[in-house]
Amino acid sequence: MAHLALSLPPIAASFLISLPLGWAAQRYRWLRFPLVTGLSLIYAIPSLPLLIVLPLILGTTVRSPVNVVVALTFYGIALMVRSVADALDAVPRDAVTSATAMGYSPLRQFFAVELPLAGPGLLAGLRVVAVSTMALVTVSAVLGVHSLGALFTDGFQRGIIAEVVTGIVGTVALALLVDRALVAIGWVSMPWLRVRSAQSETGGSA
Repeated sequence: MAHLALSLPPIAASFLISLPLGWAAQRYRWLRFPLVTGLSLIYAIPSLPLLIVLPLILGTTVRSPVNVVVALTFYGIALMVRSVADALDAVPRDAVTSATAMGYSPLRQFFAVELPLAGPGLLAGLRVVAVSTMALVTVSAVLGVHSLGALFTDGFQRGIIAEVVTGIVGTVALALLVDRALVAIGWVSMPWLRVRSAQSETGGSA
């Protein structure tokens, strides 16, 4: 449960923060390259040094879970902003033009037209962020923050390979669980995908 508690907040936070940033990158072309590239560079920062530096900036202790959540949120944003921009790019221009012609305000157009149609791309990006986050959480165990990574460090120190394998299997299982949960949420929140899937199956069987 500690592993999930460290993983879910940064997954949600990175998604919510990336939405306006990705929208800006898609809407203002001059901003896209510096914004996406600059944020992507964050992912190149090694996680362990970042977790050591953050307490100096945030005023927290080295073992505080806050450092892990903040660091993983940064990494999630670095991955998600590009996905948001690409997903919005994939929205059919005809749909956007029709919404504008119907008098939709930019805000209503975004939430009623662009965001739903960009849903599959957003979900795909969020799944990547989720799996990446679940894996990166294990690094926090080196600093004494409890997670499944503790099985790695303890197993290596004591030479118990079975403990290391258990940590790997547990991390992969949790990542798959979160991924399946996201797919289920997408399936429920985007019913048109079910219709499209049913039509594809019908066409294929015909």
